Amino acid sequence: MLDINFVRENPELVKQNMEKKFQHSKLNLVDEVLAFDTQFRQTKTKADDLRGLRNKLSREIGVLMGQGKKDEAELTKQKVQSLAVELAELEAKEDPLLAEIRQRMLLIPNIIDPTVPLGKDDKENVERYREGEATLKEFDVPYHIDIMERFAGVDLDAARKVSGNGFYYLIGDVARLHSSILSYARDFMIDRGFDYVIPPYMIRSEVVTGVMSFSEMENMMYKIEGEDLYLIGTSEHSMIGKFIDTILEEKDLPYLYTSYSPCFRKEVGAHGIEERGVYRIHQFEKQEMIVVCKPEDSQKYFEILYKNSVDFFRSLDIPVRVLECCSGDLADLKSKSVDVEAWSPRQQKYFEVGSCSNLTDAQARRLQIRVQGEKGKYFAHTLNNTVVAPPRMLIAFLENNLNADGSISVPLALRPYMGGKERLVPKK
Repeated sequence: MLDINFVRENPELVKQNMEKKFQHSKLNLVDEVLAFDTQFRQTKTKADDLRGLRNKLSREIGVLMGQGKKDEAELTKQKVQSLAVELAELEAKEDPLLAEIRQRMLLIPNIIDPTVPLGKDDKENVERYREGEATLKEFDVPYHIDIMERFAGVDLDAARKVSGNGFYYLIGDVARLHSSILSYARDFMIDRGFDYVIPPYMIRSEVVTGVMSFSEMENMMYKIEGEDLYLIGTSEHSMIGKFIDTILEEKDLPYLYTSYSPCFRKEVGAHGIEERGVYRIHQFEKQEMIVVCKPEDSQKYFEILYKNSVDFFRSLDIPVRVLECCSGDLADLKSKSVDVEAWSPRQQKYFEVGSCSNLTDAQARRLQIRVQGEKGKYFAHTLNNTVVAPPRMLIAFLENNLNADGSISVPLALRPYMGGKERLVPKK
């Protein structure tokens, strides 16, 4: 959410930012916010004037009573009572006006970074660089579910009976591989100076509206019936929510966290909730990284965060590329974002396995996450990035480490978590 003072002083800039994001339908929000803001300030100014006058007259009543001027004091009391009625009417208007302003401010997108390329959607994202050689196998690479089934490692039919499409049972070596990757990701991030956290898996609505836009909320979040609780779609939600309504000491910044959680997503409107696949699913596990820092440091940590993902995937012999997200592909709270994509030898293309975002002070302003510095209080900057999210990541892992005989090579970094195994042998 933007600063209302910024919107007052830069309405055309805010509109231009919407146009860069191809959100032309939202342009009227700026004028509506300014109109309600004018009404609110006029109402508040008038109310403040009445409070001042009421206090002045109240003091006069005491003076008049002390002087024995009871009739004059009584007339002044009547004026005070009349002012109280008028003041109550004005005060009753303040909260509804503030609600109208906030409702619209929550829909106005964050100001995008000047370096963000302009484009309508993800088809116009710009490649930054690649790491690792994206080679083709000398044999046909099966579909990822077929690979898993050769290891008796997945049961989608049973999951469909129990929960429906978009769920899975992972079994045996595949399940162990899944857990090993998460354990390795945890230690990888701890070694890079991040504190490990296991957060709550449910959050209240005030946290939901603080960390994400309404459109994301509708398409992602599962609501707990009868309670003010939502299942998290990523641990970023509860990790940033950890700081709600807090004043942090500048000397304690930055906070560097890596968090594990299961994640739950409705995936409304998403294509690919498949009967045979684990690419886009309703339930998965993820290792995340989160930073809360000073504004002047957020770009530095943005570069650090996505490089961590690149290094993690390369340590598992998976080629990757980094895409700069264009303006139209940025969610409303994001100022800048890159996607990390892994190479798929079967599809002969890269596909997304993580996303790194700098949200500047958008989340902090919604959640009132402030920092006490030498020059006063200011809003923190928040960032997040995926370390790894299996089972989607298993697709890239299995395809890139598959051998012609159907076995899977276990990269050196992962072997301690797989009981020292160098190779996994299929059962079928």
